[in-house]
Amino acid sequence: MNEQRFVVTDHVWQRLEPHLPGKASDAGATAKDNRLFLEAVFWRVRTGSPWRDLPPAFGNWNSQFRRFRRWAKVGIFESLFNAVSGEPDLEYALIDGTIVQVHQKATGAKGGPQSQAIGHSRGGLTTKIVALVDALGNLVRFLLLPGQAHDMKGVAPLIRGVSFGALMADKAFDANWLLQELDERGASAVIPPKSNRKQQRVYDKEAYKWRHLVENYFAKIKEFRGIATRYDKTDCSYTASWNLAAALIASR
Repeated sequence: MNEQRFVVTDHVWQRLEPHLPGKASDAGATAKDNRLFLEAVFWRVRTGSPWRDLPPAFGNWNSQFRRFRRWAKVGIFESLFNAVSGEPDLEYALIDGTIVQVHQKATGAKGGPQSQAIGHSRGGLTTKIVALVDALGNLVRFLLLPGQAHDMKGVAPLIRGVSFGALMADKAFDANWLLQELDERGASAVIPPKSNRKQQRVYDKEAYKWRHLVENYFAKIKEFRGIATRYDKTDCSYTASWNLAAALIASR
């Protein structure tokens, strides 16, 4: 195994290690291989390869897979991202959605595709990710939807409990209920009006130029092949992969 291909550098490990289970101060057994385990998961997320193809240097593939699932189910990867992402700069926030192709092998989970945020759109089987980023283009939170769902379905849960000075989004997010909520919050709506509005609204066109920050984040995290294409059968596992990739980005 070429260690130069490892992604958990000493700097990244110093950021991540304190927030992982299995420390000497934790109850239960002390983990001796958390760093190698993270490398194994990162390898899988970076390459999009099946767990069965995990190189032997990372240990038994089934043991690492079962550990990944345990951590995913109890939200360890989400907690890890939240711990290393720091306080967001919410002078303004940006929201947008992106669609990823779902690999044919990622179907078949219990409850059917729809229950795992897999749907049908023009691209076939797809998952939509709606994300909220801060004024520096850093991820604040995200959620998964079936591919055919409208981006607006993700707005309410993403902005709930988040205070910001303005919300930037494209015209797909031009909805009366959202404009009203932003007005009640005292936040500006930097959202172009739809062309079919009877009365066109005024918005800050200069500020709107910064909306590319959310698209930049999507481009950055999609450098991981296991993110750009969904290979995980369950929304729980795919969400965990997103959180781990996001934690790495935040730790660099």
